[in-house]
Amino acid sequence: MKLFEECFVGKVKLKNRLIRSATHDGLADIDGGPSEELIRKYQFLAKSEVGCIIAGYAIVSKEGSSSYPRCLAFYGDTVGEKYKRLTDAVHEYSTPIIAQLAHCGRQTSSKVIGMKKIAPSAKRHLFYPDKAKQMTVDDINRVEDDFAEAIYKAKQYGFDGAQIHLAHGYLLHDFISANGNRRKDEYGKDILGRCLIIKRILQKARAKAGDFPIWVKLSATDKRRRGMRIGYAIEVCRLLKEYGVDAVEVSCGSVQDGMNTMRSKRLPMDAVFKYREPVASMPKALKKMCLAGAKLVNPLIPQPRPLTMFNFPSARQIKKAVDMDLILVGGVANVDDMKAAIDSGIKAVSMCRPFICEPNFAKKLKEGKTTKSQCVMCNYCGLVIEKEPTKCLLGKIKK
Repeated sequence: MKLFEECFVGKVKLKNRLIRSATHDGLADIDGGPSEELIRKYQFLAKSEVGCIIAGYAIVSKEGSSSYPRCLAFYGDTVGEKYKRLTDAVHEYSTPIIAQLAHCGRQTSSKVIGMKKIAPSAKRHLFYPDKAKQMTVDDINRVEDDFAEAIYKAKQYGFDGAQIHLAHGYLLHDFISANGNRRKDEYGKDILGRCLIIKRILQKARAKAGDFPIWVKLSATDKRRRGMRIGYAIEVCRLLKEYGVDAVEVSCGSVQDGMNTMRSKRLPMDAVFKYREPVASMPKALKKMCLAGAKLVNPLIPQPRPLTMFNFPSARQIKKAVDMDLILVGGVANVDDMKAAIDSGIKAVSMCRPFICEPNFAKKLKEGKTTKSQCVMCNYCGLVIEKEPTKCLLGKIKK
C-alpha cells in the first residue's frame, strides 16, 4: 500500500493515508464555533494535501468544558452555521473532516466551568486538584444524550464522521479504566460495566444519526495505577467493534502521565514556567529562582521512551487480535515509519506536531521535497495552549 493513494477508513473515503490528528488550536469564537481564522487554517491543510482532518476536540456540553482558552464546543444555538462554513471550506478540496467530541470530566476546573465538575468516581486529579463529584445515573444518561446529540449535529453540520474521545484522561477514558472508575453499579465493576456508557452513546447516536461513521480515539496504554494496559485495551476494542465503531485511532497516556502522550527528550521547562499554573503566576523573582533549580534537575527526570512510533507496538497487537480499521498516532514523523505502519495493515497514520510545525507537510512529502518533519519534539506547542493559540516555537526557544 502507498501513502498517497485513496483509501477507506471505515466508511470514510480519504484522499490519502495521512491524517491531521485532532489538535486544540485555541481559535474558537466566543460561542465555541470555529472562527474565520480557524476555518482558513483548516482550509490550508486541506489545500496542502492532507488526506483527512480530525478537528480539534469539541466539547459536548457546558459541564464538560475545557479550561483551555477558546476551545471548540458543539452545544449552543449559534455554532451551527460556523461549522457548516468550516466543512464547506474543507470540502472544496475533496478532503473529509471528522468532528472529535469530548467531555473533560476531571480534567478541568470547577471554577472555570462555573459548576461542580463530574467524573465516574469522586477522585482528585494531579493537575486539576478540585475534587470531582461522582456522577449519578441521571448524570450519566444526560452525558450519553449529549454525545448522541453532538454526533447527530456533526452529521447536520456536514462533517464526514465523528470521533469519540476515549483517551488522554478525559471523562470517557476515566469510565473505561479501573483507575478512574471505582463504581459498584451497572456502570462499573468489570469491563462490560465500564464500557456501558460507550455502548449506550452509540445506540442513542445510531437512533438519531443512522449509519453515520463513528470513530474512537483510544489510549491503549497509560501509566496510571490500575490504568489501561494492552491486554485490556484489546478487549475494549473487541467491544467497540461489537458496538459498531468504524475505526480506532490508537494513542496512549493521560494528562497525569506528563509528557507520555506527546514525548520529548526533556521537559520544556521554560514553557512549563511560562504557561502552566500554578508556577506561571508565581512572583517574578521566585519564578526565576525556581526555574533555575528546575533546569538543573531536568536532565535527571526520566522521560518516556521511545520518542517515535511509540504506539506502533500497541496498534500491531490490537490489529492482530481484532479485525477492525486502525489509525496510528504518536511520534510518526518520517516516511519510512509511515510506510512501516501502513505495510503492517494499519489503514492510516495521523500526526499533530508535524502539522503544527509545517502545515504543508503532506504536500512536501507528496512532492518529494522532504522525507521527514522538521518538528524537534520540543513540546512547547503542548504547553502554549494553556494560555494562547497553538503555535510552533521552533527557532524561538532557548537551546
